[in-house]
Amino acid sequence: MSPALAKSSEKLKNEIEDNYHKGVKYLHESGIQKVPKKYIFPISERPNSYTINGNPQVTSKHNLKLPIIDFAQLYGPNRAQVLDSLSYACENYGFFQLINHGIPEEVIKSMVDVGGRFFDLPLVEREKYMTTDMTTPVRYGTSFNQTKDGVFCWRDFLKLVCDPLPQVLPHWPSSPSDFREMAVTYSKETKILFIKLVEAILESLGINVATKNKTQQNDDDDDDEMLKEFEDGSQLMAVNFYPPCPNPDLTLGMPPHSDYGFLTLLLQDEVEGLQVKCNDDWVTIQPIPNAFVVNVGDHLEIFSNGKYKSVLHRVLVNSLKSRISVASLHSLPFNSIIKPSPKLISEANPSLYKDTNFAAFLEYLKSCDSTNKSFLETRKLT
Repeated sequence: MSPALAKSSEKLKNEIEDNYHKGVKYLHESGIQKVPKKYIFPISERPNSYTINGNPQVTSKHNLKLPIIDFAQLYGPNRAQVLDSLSYACENYGFFQLINHGIPEEVIKSMVDVGGRFFDLPLVEREKYMTTDMTTPVRYGTSFNQTKDGVFCWRDFLKLVCDPLPQVLPHWPSSPSDFREMAVTYSKETKILFIKLVEAILESLGINVATKNKTQQNDDDDDDEMLKEFEDGSQLMAVNFYPPCPNPDLTLGMPPHSDYGFLTLLLQDEVEGLQVKCNDDWVTIQPIPNAFVVNVGDHLEIFSNGKYKSVLHRVLVNSLKSRISVASLHSLPFNSIIKPSPKLISEANPSLYKDTNFAAFLEYLKSCDSTNKSFLETRKLT
């Protein structure tokens, strides 16, 4: 290679390294042939590796069939059996697939479509929403926590705060022209579904708010107040984009993490990528068309006093296809105190978690690399 060509190649390499903050969509469109060093994970953290006594090992990829919850069956004669299945899934897997949930197929397809078209916009349009301020109503960025990540992951995202909707909507992207319309419809539909799921999950924990006698008082008044809190609760939508990656064996779309919140409703396209930690192994979740992957968040683990598990999960990328997912993260209002439910605490089952709130979580994010479930570990009393 001539000195001039070598210098040009080195200049291009430096430009790519300097511009990683513009996102992996930008890198992919730049035509890179190798993953930049900033995205290369240590051997022990790469997709097909784990360690025994510090030595890297290779594990084979296989699929996990999550419990499938037929939402329509909750409102028929099989409700008790479905609640048992829901409890089993939350306790033993922390994940389940939800079918027959009632959200129209066109709403789901429109959200995936308009999300894809947003990421197809020129960088100059997308970067209008770039900020490191995690309190803004809309935030476009890359990696997991780009201000703290030592190694970047192969993901770009658009995060939308969904409440209160009249206040945040003017800040949402106005391009594509139908983005707000599609995203509003989707956010409202998922919020309704979340509330119905909360009723079922509380009932599965022995906290019956869905079928209680309205003439009763005291405990039922508390239940009413609890459900009202969820109805007024927080919702964050994250549209994730994973472009093809030249070296998918060296990086991750998202590193191992658990979700901050009560429940996450994840919509996947047909491209595999989500993996869940199960029995110390990483297993791939097979997408089901028009279904949601629902997972227990940190708040539900705390609320259930550890009965239901917020499980580590991560995302793989591939060299051939881009992948889009839409995560709708739901919880109590941002100013709420999250703690084990008093109805689940007794002398035989003492509280296992400290009280927490959203402010504590933000402070944690600003000070730490929030992977491997570390935030939830800081809330444990034992």
